[in-house]
Amino acid sequence: MKTRTLKKDKVNIITLGCSKNMVDSEVLSGQLRANDIDVVHESGKKDHNIVVVNTCGFIDKAKEESINTILDQVALKKGGNLDKVYVTGCLSHRYREDLEKEIPEVDAWFGTMELPLMLKQFEADYKAELLGERLLATPRHYAYLKISEGCNRTCAFCAIPLMRGGHISRPIEELVKEAEGLVRKGVREILLIAQELTYYGLDIYKQRMLPELLHRLADVKGLEWIRLHYAYPSKFPLEVLDVMRERDNICKYLDMPLQHASDPMLKAMRRQITRAEMTDLIHTIRERVPGICLRTTLITGFPGETLEDVEELKGFLQEHRFDRVGIFTYSHEEGTSAHGLADDIPAAEKQRRAEEIMEVQQEISFEKNQEKVGQVFRTLIDKKEAGRWLGRTEFDSVEVDNEVIIHSKEKLPIGEFVYVKITKAYDYDLEGEVVDAPEKS
Repeated sequence: MKTRTLKKDKVNIITLGCSKNMVDSEVLSGQLRANDIDVVHESGKKDHNIVVVNTCGFIDKAKEESINTILDQVALKKGGNLDKVYVTGCLSHRYREDLEKEIPEVDAWFGTMELPLMLKQFEADYKAELLGERLLATPRHYAYLKISEGCNRTCAFCAIPLMRGGHISRPIEELVKEAEGLVRKGVREILLIAQELTYYGLDIYKQRMLPELLHRLADVKGLEWIRLHYAYPSKFPLEVLDVMRERDNICKYLDMPLQHASDPMLKAMRRQITRAEMTDLIHTIRERVPGICLRTTLITGFPGETLEDVEELKGFLQEHRFDRVGIFTYSHEEGTSAHGLADDIPAAEKQRRAEEIMEVQQEISFEKNQEKVGQVFRTLIDKKEAGRWLGRTEFDSVEVDNEVIIHSKEKLPIGEFVYVKITKAYDYDLEGEVVDAPEKS
C-alpha cells in the first residue's frame, strides 16, 4: 500500500468554463468541507491525492481544453501522483458514454445535477441545510450568485439546454439568504448569473420576477454592488430598468448578448427578435437609465452568414456604440437545430470576420475611454499585480471588462472602494490616481 493512501484525502477541484461552473465548484467545496474532507481549488502545491475536473462543453475550444485537462490528470494518476480522478460538469454530462470508453482511467463521471452521487464517492453525505453555503474560489470581496439553472430558449446554436436542462428558478427567499451569508463573509459585490436572467420566476411564480428579486437583494445591508449578467433581449422586463435607476447599489450595467444584428441571421439563430426591436430596446434602456454601460456578445460565422450580414453587424455596432463587446466564432454543436445546416464557413474565415468586427469595437472602446479622462470614479480595488493596483468601476465586470490601473505609493485596501481620477485611457483599460471623495451636491 502506498504511503500517501494512509494520509487523509485532500481534493483539488479544477474548474473550466463559465462562472456558473465556478459556483458549482464552490458548492461542491462547501459540501466536502462540511463532511470534514480537505479541499482546495486549483492548487499548485500538488499535495492532494484526488482531483475533480469540472468541465465545460460549450464550444469546440472549451471541449478540447476540458479533455486535455482530464488527460493531464490521468497522466498524473498513472505516474502515481494521484489516487483518484473524477470528472463532472457539462462535457461529462453530454458525452459521458463516449468519454467512459475513451478515457477508462477516470474513476467516475458525473452530470451537471449529480452532486449527491459524487459525494457518495467520498463516503460523504449531501447536507441540504448547507443550501447557499459555498467556499468561494473568487477573492472574498465579490461572488457570483446563480439565480436559476438551465434554459427554456431554443437558440439554434446553443447546446446549453442539452447539458443543463430546462429553466429552474431558485426562490427569492433562498437567494436573499445566500446573499446575506455572502456579505457576512466579506462580499461587497455580487454578480447575478443564469443562462437567462430575464426568465427568472416564470416557472415558480408564473411571472417575471427579476425586478422584485433585485429590490429584495438591494435591501441586503452591506451589499455595495449588484451586477446583471446574461439578460435575453426578447420580452425584456422593462421594470428592471426602473429598479436599476432607483436603487444605488444596483450597478448601471447590463450584459445582454444579442448574437447578431441582421434579420436573416437573427431568424436563422432563432433569437425571437428583429434588429428594429433590438434598436428600440437599446434606446429605451438608455433613456430609462442614463449613463448605463451596455455589454453584448456576438457570434460570427453562423451557417449562411454573408459578407453583407457582417457589414450590417459592423454598422449596428457603429450605430449603438456598445461599451463592451465580446465575440465568438460559431461552433457546430451536435444536438442543436443549427447542426442540421451546412457549417459552410471555414474556421479561418470565421476568425477573420470576428477580428474585423472587433476592430470596429476597439475604436469605439478607445473613444469611449478617452471621454473618461479627467472624470472621477468610485473604484473597487481587486488586487495588486506587478507593482500596480488594479480596480474596477461600476461599469466594469470581473475579467471581461476594463481594469483601472492605479499607481500609488500608499497601500490600497483590496476589496474596498477608493475614488480614482482617470489620467490616461487605452483601448480596453484606464489609468488613474487616487483622489478624495467628491463632495455631494
